[in-house]
Amino acid sequence: MIRLLCGLAANPALPADLLDRLTGLAGRLTDSDEDLACALAERTDLTDHHVRALAAAESAAAELVRTGRLDPAEVDPLERPSVALALLDEGVGPPGWARALAAHPDPRIRWQLASRPGLPLDVREALAADPDVSVVAEFGIWTTDPALAARLAAHPHAEVRMATAINESVPPAALAALITGEGLAPAASCLVCDREDIPFTHDPSCPRTDCELPGGAACAGGHESTVHDTLQRAARNPATPAGAAASLAGHPSMIVRWSLAERTDLTQEVYARLAADPVPGVRDEAAGNPALDGPLIRTLATGGRKDVGLLRRLARLPRIPLDVLADLAPSVRLGPGPVPRLAAATERELAALAASPHAGVRALVARGRGLPAALRDALAADPDAAVVTCVAAHPGLSEDRLRAMVARHGVQVLAQVAANPDAPPALLAELARHDPPVRRALRAIAAHPHATEPALLPCLADPRARTAAAGHPALSAPVLAGLLADVAPDTHAPTATAEAAAANPSLPRAAMEELLARADRSL
Repeated sequence: MIRLLCGLAANPALPADLLDRLTGLAGRLTDSDEDLACALAERTDLTDHHVRALAAAESAAAELVRTGRLDPAEVDPLERPSVALALLDEGVGPPGWARALAAHPDPRIRWQLASRPGLPLDVREALAADPDVSVVAEFGIWTTDPALAARLAAHPHAEVRMATAINESVPPAALAALITGEGLAPAASCLVCDREDIPFTHDPSCPRTDCELPGGAACAGGHESTVHDTLQRAARNPATPAGAAASLAGHPSMIVRWSLAERTDLTQEVYARLAADPVPGVRDEAAGNPALDGPLIRTLATGGRKDVGLLRRLARLPRIPLDVLADLAPSVRLGPGPVPRLAAATERELAALAASPHAGVRALVARGRGLPAALRDALAADPDAAVVTCVAAHPGLSEDRLRAMVARHGVQVLAQVAANPDAPPALLAELARHDPPVRRALRAIAAHPHATEPALLPCLADPRARTAAAGHPALSAPVLAGLLADVAPDTHAPTATAEAAAANPSLPRAAMEELLARADRSL
């Protein structure tokens, strides 16, 4: 029943008096089931009375905070720390709250406070000196104070250094020191040697229920696993000087090299080295880096003919030369979506590619959005179904062109035509009645704003299109009433389809009242 009420809570057509009744029902639910209160808290038509009633639920209060409707004066930070933290997150909590929470006896509260922005200086200093290492480490991730960040990057505990290594507010010299060790005293401890006699390596399948160490955590006196994770984070951090990061290109850990390959400020020589890495994941990451220039892309494309993954990543680079892209297109499957390089192509370049004898090249052009109308229409008339499939969902195509596509290519293009924002109601109804049904077309029709009830009824027979169709405002009251009774066969609980029907703005008032009456009787 709660699922149906949550759907009703999301219904934009819910009358004000029924909203009052639904809010009252939410107040009668136990603390263990706050879903209804949360769903109501997302509405934009709540009165002050509704807000006060819903704020009693912790998760609903957090949503009310995010939307600026909960008055901080009504919150006691010590009694409701999670709500106070949410208010601080939005920058509306008084500074005194942060000071109270920084001294909270529960380290979990202090840990959550550590990630909040705009904290007073004395609170930041307190968190940086917190007796719980996890709190200091969390603060090290989030602080934007360069002086504090630099201090934590040199903290005697390796866990704090590791956490801080990802923080872009750490000064570059301090980040470089985490990699080179220059001017940095060795860490005195880590979580492993805090808890275990060393040397120790944590079994990933550790049977101890009280053990919180991550799998593979190890220390033989040098805090090895934590130092490794520090290097990985520093390699990825864009604030780390490129020269210091590049020194890790030959690091024995593939995870460190993989992290390095994400950077966009390395030299082409370093990218070339990473693109030749023995680990496929490192090679693919480097090959997909947008900082690769044209000559290196050409070299990699020429030398990587047997590495399909690498070629696929190269083809999606914004700086790939057009002739290299055209050479790869016929043989490399690039997946859905437009190709970045073509987004910057001129009309003349697009027209030249669209005239290619290879359907794969023409299909690349057809994926692009914002094509000139003449080029779009020419591609819509292409003899190859793969090309037409790529262009069929483009806005601006006339009904005659959409029908011509279906007539020529049938089921191959049905789903894409159904997804076209300009597809008219009559065409959508015809596509929905296709025999045999084209399931992808039904899913597109179920969410199409032009769909009418004759088009939506066949969608209700498809398990994956059914829920979207149930939320479509074109459905009539009798159909919606039937969908409200939709239950899972194993649990007999209302389904997502029933919830979508309850949220449908076309749901009649009588059906809303019946749902509320049933809920009132069951509570």
